[in-house]
Amino acid sequence: MIPSCRLGLIGLCCFIAFDSAMVAAEPERSVSTSRQFVVYGPELRLRGAICDLAEQTKRDLLQLIDQRGEWTTPIVINVRYPQANLPEAPRAALNFSQTGFGLKLQLDLIVAAGVTHPQLRREILRTILLERMYRGHPDVPAGTTYVSPPDWLLDGVPAQQADSGSSAAVDILAAPVSAKKILSLADFLRQRSDVLDAPGRSLYRAYSMALVEFLLHGPEGRHRLARFISDLPSASNDPMTDLRLHFPELFDANGSAEKEWTAFVAQLATSQGCQLFGAEETERALDELLLLRITNAGSEKRYSFDEFANFIRMASAKPALVALSRELSILSARANPIYQPIILEYAEIASLLARGKTKRIAERLAGVKLARRSVALQRQRIDDYMNWFEATKSRGPSGAFDDYMRAAELATQREQTRRDPISLYLDALETQFQN
Repeated sequence: MIPSCRLGLIGLCCFIAFDSAMVAAEPERSVSTSRQFVVYGPELRLRGAICDLAEQTKRDLLQLIDQRGEWTTPIVINVRYPQANLPEAPRAALNFSQTGFGLKLQLDLIVAAGVTHPQLRREILRTILLERMYRGHPDVPAGTTYVSPPDWLLDGVPAQQADSGSSAAVDILAAPVSAKKILSLADFLRQRSDVLDAPGRSLYRAYSMALVEFLLHGPEGRHRLARFISDLPSASNDPMTDLRLHFPELFDANGSAEKEWTAFVAQLATSQGCQLFGAEETERALDELLLLRITNAGSEKRYSFDEFANFIRMASAKPALVALSRELSILSARANPIYQPIILEYAEIASLLARGKTKRIAERLAGVKLARRSVALQRQRIDDYMNWFEATKSRGPSGAFDDYMRAAELATQREQTRRDPISLYLDALETQFQN
């Protein structure tokens, strides 16, 4: 008979061994650099790739909406390979729930041969947006159905950030633009991307990129988009109403949103496929736009944008300023990148003046004029340096003007004449006829 103390010791050893086996069976984990993403998976390389993708997706979103990288809820990502006993398991499953300790965000990913990088990025972006959306709602009751980010945001943000995705979207939009069948904004917002076929999904992604671009180029577009994302949990069933609430300058009460949307998509499809403006082209286009035509008492007069105090109270000033704000937003899409902050500042000032707000406008105009002068000075210094470098640091002639120098040298040489008897006879005849 085994003593009771020995039985207890054996049982304790069995429990410890069982517990150690359970701990060893748990999948290993990796934590991302910001410590917001905790990734569980079978391989270190796979976990590291998911951590990098999650951090890159987060950085791109924060840069797009001009926000800092704070977070309150960690995101758990379980990554595994397909299992033979679970052939119908979804490739991506999001578990968003309320626990006794707060919100829980868990994304289950199955990495199979057919899963692409954009698909993984889209699902990770969904979890990041949900964390931002419900950051101010920590007391959501358990069992509450969460509001998912709109599909146009999930498709438009990555396409807007990637150069290849943006170029592809522009190429796709060229077809409806040339056929003059641009989808209205209201019809686009009513579409469901999950019921579209492959060509319809490609067109939907192109329109999504255009909508995100359209919102960003409005006054304070980045900050307004960030606020729009934070307010999504309390959004209504009418997406146009929510956009009008957060982007009042683009969706004003006059119903001009559809007209501006159509013009923006047409401009996007026809201009972004071309090269960006150079600095001088941007300056010329900006000078032309900032010279306003204002009609007063039946006569038209041209005013500089700085002279807003002279025309702000005229009846035709508001539509001219609204049009200016729209044209400046469109110009920023093709302008030299160094001028984009300046152009967007002008667009925001024009929007404020259209609403009759003149407080500190003169100071802002003085500041943006100083910024333009600084950019022009910087351009001149760069040109001077490049000319100096080419003149003093080149190891030999560049050969750029060889053809010109050869032609000039040939032009200064006297034409050589032939001295054979036939040539002499013909020269004599030519001299007689000339005389």
